[in-house]
Amino acid sequence: MAHEYFLHTKTSERWKKIGTKKRAGVTVPLFSLYSRKSVGIGEIPDLKLLVDWCKKTGMTIIQLLPLNDVGSDFAPYNSVSSFAIDPMYLSIENLSHIDVTEYTGELERMKRKYRPRFKKVNYNIKKAKLELLWRIYKSNRTDNIAEFRDFSASNNYWLNDYSMFKVISEKTGSTNWQDWDEGIKNRNDEAIEEIETGNFERINFYSWLQWQLSLQMKEVKQYAAVSGVLTMGDLPFLVSRESADVWAHQNYFLLNLSSGAPPDMYFAMGQKWGMPPYNWENIAIDKFIYLREKLLYAENFYDMFRIDHFVGLFRLWVSLAGDLNTPGGYMPKEEYMWESHGRAIIEVMAHTTAMLPCAEDLGTVPGCSNHVLYEYGIPGIDFQRYYKKNFFFRHPAEYRVNSSAVISTHDSSFWPNWWKFEAGTIDEKLFEIMCMNAGMDKKHYKYVKAVLFSKEASRYGRLMWNDNIRTPEMLKSILQIQNEKVNDIVYAYLDSYDEKGKFLTYLEYFPAELGVNPDLVYKILERINQTDSIFSIQLLQEYLFLEKDFLESGSKWNYRLNTPGSVTRDNWSLILPVSLERLLELEINDSIRSLVSDTGRSL
Repeated sequence: MAHEYFLHTKTSERWKKIGTKKRAGVTVPLFSLYSRKSVGIGEIPDLKLLVDWCKKTGMTIIQLLPLNDVGSDFAPYNSVSSFAIDPMYLSIENLSHIDVTEYTGELERMKRKYRPRFKKVNYNIKKAKLELLWRIYKSNRTDNIAEFRDFSASNNYWLNDYSMFKVISEKTGSTNWQDWDEGIKNRNDEAIEEIETGNFERINFYSWLQWQLSLQMKEVKQYAAVSGVLTMGDLPFLVSRESADVWAHQNYFLLNLSSGAPPDMYFAMGQKWGMPPYNWENIAIDKFIYLREKLLYAENFYDMFRIDHFVGLFRLWVSLAGDLNTPGGYMPKEEYMWESHGRAIIEVMAHTTAMLPCAEDLGTVPGCSNHVLYEYGIPGIDFQRYYKKNFFFRHPAEYRVNSSAVISTHDSSFWPNWWKFEAGTIDEKLFEIMCMNAGMDKKHYKYVKAVLFSKEASRYGRLMWNDNIRTPEMLKSILQIQNEKVNDIVYAYLDSYDEKGKFLTYLEYFPAELGVNPDLVYKILERINQTDSIFSIQLLQEYLFLEKDFLESGSKWNYRLNTPGSVTRDNWSLILPVSLERLLELEINDSIRSLVSDTGRSL
């Protein structure tokens, strides 16, 4: 059996623990879930109901988007701590060592006030919860709880710094620690001692919250284990510049630089995400304790962990912070150093924790990435709509054994939306830039655009190729470009023209109509589960689309979890169209269980 190779890799002990049989699972952000008991947002105990659904449908992996405490943009990949869990996910009803009976009425009022509307999270719930939790904390003693004292002591590496960061942010009204008073900003001993002495109770409150969150998370992991379900945590690769981590460990970050992405057809100077890159040299001098502590803490809650932006371990695109005009570059600069640089970090990740590492290896992938993943037995991601060879979709048997096969990601459209609005198209702005870069004047561009693309079928910034543009030669004759830059346009054409036809060939399914319907969704899910990939982990919505009503309501252009490159309230706020209790009763559950079983992914 091909998957037995995992038992001979550098993560063999982890594979012996979980087994090498193919598995199916779901990816969810906790903020998307809700139950009858949750108050305003998905809460940690709600995950038990999701475990029950997994058991019912044959799923054995729950992959969670990051649960880290977030800032004002509520973006899970731009957290204010890479350790702390966001208190908004805490279930007040399930607090440990606390009798919350007297708050029952208030919790019910909060449920009504912050109930999901328009299928979006009302993030005001976080402030409301913190205010109530503070009152509860003030009314109860914590100094006599041995478990809490033990938790604080065992997590001293990060907990006190985080709690102080939260308190100072409250007092100053800003998380931008670089604007704080010099003594606090530079962590002068006297200034820190003064903060601790004058704000002991509030600092202790934030530590108490993390203890309560850890208890609820541990309980979910134990509950899942009984049902044979593995939990996977998503550990953000980077952390916000305005975070407790950066304030507490300034020497671990290159604060004059900004992480990002290399130049492409959209961004001539590359992208700047704002998060500072790591100073791996200083982290290594301290024997990677910062990385080790993060992994050991996450191990309390997860059986597996996802290495976000895995390719960034080898080399990361960086540019000067605050400078939009200066070109950036990779760090390390020398390509021959990339593999050894990444290996040093991966070695720590692979051997510090009992969790199985998994990798997000999408984007511009360096040559060393694939064979390092294979050597370590770390699954990457094979993304169905982009996993092609010679412009055709790869057969399921061509998927990497060490991969998780996915239909969509949190940064992409869901599959029905891709099919309706993106398949067979090219981005309008990208096409314009390619034409301008190739030397085409604006008048000819308007003509070319009108001839090449269907006006009726092109929408939302996507250009649909006209059916009669059947060959690259026809394309070139219309473009009338003689330089080598025409190759970019030809490549985009070959990759996207007749994409739906190519996809149906990949499915070996030829329906009379090309519209989206539950039968087509079933074929997609069946095909992705037939791949050789050890894991098939899909966003939960992709399975819900088997239900006709959910499919119709979710097949809108803007129905998605996140739109990269934008900062709006629509990002990171989408709620499932069904409660967890209702999820357990859906008729499609039997079909999902059969699909998982028939494709050999049920244990």
